[in-house]
Amino acid sequence: MNARDIIVVTTETIQGREIVQVLGLVRGNTIRARHLGRDIGAFFKNMVGGEITEYTKMLAESREQALDRMREEAHSLGANAILTTRFATNSMMENAAELLAYGTAVVVK
Repeated sequence: MNARDIIVVTTETIQGREIVQVLGLVRGNTIRARHLGRDIGAFFKNMVGGEITEYTKMLAESREQALDRMREEAHSLGANAILTTRFATNSMMENAAELLAYGTAVVVK
C-alpha cells in the first residue's frame, strides 16, 4: 500500500470496517502566498463580478498538497485510513495563508 491508497474520511467510522488500532493525530499543511499576476486578474474580475478562478485553482492545489502530506505522515505510521479529517486555515502574514489538513490515523480491517 502506498500513501495515495489510504482511505480518508470525515466521519468517525468507516462503514463495514473495524478499527483495530488508533495511531494518533496526523497532519499536513502548506503555506501559500498570493501571486501578483493572479492579484491583477482578481482585481479585474472583482470589478465585473463572478468567480475568481485563479484563487479557486490555488486553493484546490493547496488542499490536495495538504492532504497528500497528511497521507504521507499516516503512511509512515503504518495507517491504512484517516478518520475525522478536517481543514483549517490561518493567515500567516499579509498576502500569505496556511491551509492545514488533520485527522486521526488508524488501522482498519
